[in-house]
Amino acid sequence: MAVAGSAANAHELLLPPPGGGLVRGAALALLAHALLFVALTSAVQWRTSPPEAVTAELWAAVPQVAAPRAVETPAPPPPPPAPALPKVEPKPEPAPPDPQIAIAKAEKERAERLQREKALQEQERQAKKEREAEALKREQAEAKKRDQLKAEQLAKQKADDERLAKLREDNLKRMMGQAGATGGPESTGTAARDAGPSKSYAGKLVATIKPNIVFTDTISGNPAAEVEVSAAPSGTILARRLVRSSGHKDWDDAVLRAIDRTGTLPRDTDGRVPPRIIVAFRPQE
Repeated sequence: MAVAGSAANAHELLLPPPGGGLVRGAALALLAHALLFVALTSAVQWRTSPPEAVTAELWAAVPQVAAPRAVETPAPPPPPPAPALPKVEPKPEPAPPDPQIAIAKAEKERAERLQREKALQEQERQAKKEREAEALKREQAEAKKRDQLKAEQLAKQKADDERLAKLREDNLKRMMGQAGATGGPESTGTAARDAGPSKSYAGKLVATIKPNIVFTDTISGNPAAEVEVSAAPSGTILARRLVRSSGHKDWDDAVLRAIDRTGTLPRDTDGRVPPRIIVAFRPQE
């Protein structure tokens, strides 16, 4: 029975479809075409996909050391973001200065400057007065000192003149006594002879000392340097002293040095040497 049923079903399948199966056929045809389109599309995509890479190892005949693998340098870090600039608030425009204030300020500065200049001028005048007073005081002190020195020099000169006058007078008296030692009526002495030098001894003494004077300067006039010479009885010069200057220090010094060079005084006509005598030395004699 089963076999008969199966045979009947197969027979039914082989039979043409009953009427009204066109729509179903069309639907099946469309389904078949759609499946075919999908299959073709899949095949085309499979053909266009990139082929898989194939690696092969090549072995050299001689062993070689492989190069080191390149070290990938890490990418530098991105720069930090720039700091945000502070927001600058616009400053308010200053108010225009008041011209009256500027004028008052200028007047004040001018008054202060004039006051400072006036004070400085006053200080300079005071300092100048002090300097002038100090200079006048110094000049007065110097003038007083010069007057005092001049007075002392005049007093000393006067004393020297008085002493020289006395010495001259004494020498004159001795010379006059010597002249009257022969017993003339004008003789006032009691000794056989006077102790004073003869009249010619002064010239003899100058003639002895003057060759030793070394003096090359020129002196106007013919001033005399009077020197007091002290000597021992043997004639040795013991001391010499300038009693009256000629007014030229160089001539005075030259005369004193000449006396030192002479060393010994000549003897007088009676064979004696005066213990003290004043002699005048002139450059033109």
